[in-house]
Amino acid sequence: MIENRNFYINGAWVPPVIAHDHNVIDPSTEDVCAIISLGDQADTDAAVSAAKAAFPTWAATDPQERVGYVKGILAQYEARVEEMAEAISIEMGAPIDMARSSQAPCLPWHLKSALRAFDEIEWIRPLGPHAPNDRIAMEPIGVVGLITPWNWPMNQVTLKVIPALLAGCTMVLKPSEEAPLSSLLFAEFVHDAGVPAGVFNLVNGDGMGVGSQLSRHEDVAMISFTGSTRAGKAISAAAAETLKRVTLELGGKGANVIFADADPKAVKRGVIHCMNNSGQSCNAPTRMLVERSIYDQTVEAAAEIASNIGVGPASEPGRHIGPVVNKSQWTKIQDMIEVGMNEGARLVAGGPGLPEGMNRGYYVRPTVFADVSNDMRIAQEEIFGPVLSIIPFDDEADAIAIANDTPYGLTNYVQSQDGAKRNRMARALRSGMVEMNGEDRGAGSPFGGVKMSGRAREGGVWGIEEFLEVKAISGWAAE
Repeated sequence: MIENRNFYINGAWVPPVIAHDHNVIDPSTEDVCAIISLGDQADTDAAVSAAKAAFPTWAATDPQERVGYVKGILAQYEARVEEMAEAISIEMGAPIDMARSSQAPCLPWHLKSALRAFDEIEWIRPLGPHAPNDRIAMEPIGVVGLITPWNWPMNQVTLKVIPALLAGCTMVLKPSEEAPLSSLLFAEFVHDAGVPAGVFNLVNGDGMGVGSQLSRHEDVAMISFTGSTRAGKAISAAAAETLKRVTLELGGKGANVIFADADPKAVKRGVIHCMNNSGQSCNAPTRMLVERSIYDQTVEAAAEIASNIGVGPASEPGRHIGPVVNKSQWTKIQDMIEVGMNEGARLVAGGPGLPEGMNRGYYVRPTVFADVSNDMRIAQEEIFGPVLSIIPFDDEADAIAIANDTPYGLTNYVQSQDGAKRNRMARALRSGMVEMNGEDRGAGSPFGGVKMSGRAREGGVWGIEEFLEVKAISGWAAE
């Protein structure tokens, strides 16, 4: 079992001022796999103080020097990639093959994308030909608090830490207490890459503790948070007292609109995407909207596909899905499956309880509901588990109305061979992202939503600019 109660503050591993032990649970076995400590106000203050002291020098470094440190972090990852995959697998239940192929590689994917975007940043640029002596300067915002979730730990850590470093900010990272091991390893990468003391700091803690302390702290200029909409509201309220910038990447209830002319693989692609990572993705297409003329055959196919998805321990190789992260999440998902049944949705795959043959671990049966109406709770609330709701629609206008009838607006999906129809749908859907015909968004495309999904834009140029302030200058002397 791993024991790591230390925090990374001012370039060193330091013990908590007061130890608050926290057990990290392996969701595949329900056993304790690690013990960490949760931070207190004194730990948060020490980390923020270190970041504040380091900010003037770090902000003034040549941008290319910051690039060099970021490349050093990449080198550390490449030397220890298997450790990262194993840490993610054990802490949050991603099957080891998925941890190796999808979870851990989020770090180099987003890091390299940020480096490409960095070359596009104009740190000082003219306002325009009408004002030859005016300049617009892009400057780091200051000390930032970064609060990251457990479901894609390195995805979110990299999308926050790397752009903040490149922008010239100093920071305090609070990873999820449910999945801290990968972030502790990431802190080792930062240290071994030689990033100056105080620039990057890590304090473990929970949302009510360190999360709230960072949100209220007068020396923190910005909070970047990924997590639930409920927590995002609390962070916004806490941050309002100090008028800090808050960027939120929150929940989703994505609609996957399948027209009658969709390609033959559209249904399978949609079901597997929904169930991937055990349904624990904010951008999962959890509402499948199906044109009525192909509805019955689509329901039958989706049920068969879901029934053939294996469920098993994270330690085992294979293409199965693993457990959900903890008992609380498992119970919530079970409750929502019962809600769907009580609301009158037709259960066509999966259902409540553990998968057959399992009596330990937080495993959920891949579940599909048909004949769902969009006013049901299972269609409106983010379940964050492997649960798909299938809803029929009549025509394009009906599909748009149903898709947009949600408090969320993160990612929507469109499946059709009609290019003009796809383009109309992409413009009409109220979401920060639209993916069509299974084509992934390109590297550097911004990730973020609208409405209750928050309005952060992470990745690419937008992800770096979130950590920058705009300064307008007049009377600039010609050089």
